[in-house]
Amino acid sequence: MGVAQRLYARALFEAARDEGRLEQVSADLAAVAAAVDEVSELGAFLRNPEVDPAGKAGVLEEISQGADELSRNFLRLVAEKGRAGEIAEMSAELEALVARAQNRLTVELQTAHELSDEEAASIVKTIEEASGREVDATRSVDADLIGGIILQVGSFRADGSVRGRLERLRHELATTTG
Repeated sequence: MGVAQRLYARALFEAARDEGRLEQVSADLAAVAAAVDEVSELGAFLRNPEVDPAGKAGVLEEISQGADELSRNFLRLVAEKGRAGEIAEMSAELEALVARAQNRLTVELQTAHELSDEEAASIVKTIEEASGREVDATRSVDADLIGGIILQVGSFRADGSVRGRLERLRHELATTTG
């Protein structure tokens, strides 16, 4: 993520926090980012450098009807500054800032087999106790892991999978000289 995206997200975070509208603004921006992600034509339009920023601002104005005024102003500013194609990144950074402010930790649990609710709850509880933060966990399954688990927290990745262990062993064997 670029510096500019972080700066825009930080500015929106501070303005929304100061106005007491952080959750609404974060939800608004996430909804627009989801729309951009789901409708590939919209994303292509917003990223197209040949499209006039005013046209992008108009489209964002239309799709953000009913959103908080601060959100709508932010989207208009982003479009006018030629950064409409970066809304998804700004939204992700805003969500990270909100989570940090609320002492929440977003974790992705990736396993080779579907976890039961009890197993997932046990893992989440362990992470909460270790981190001292509330954990929002998402789960996914990747059969290629063979076994074990991968925890992804922001850019930190803890790979405790069988596949990861085998890859580390292969690398170690390949780099060890006899």
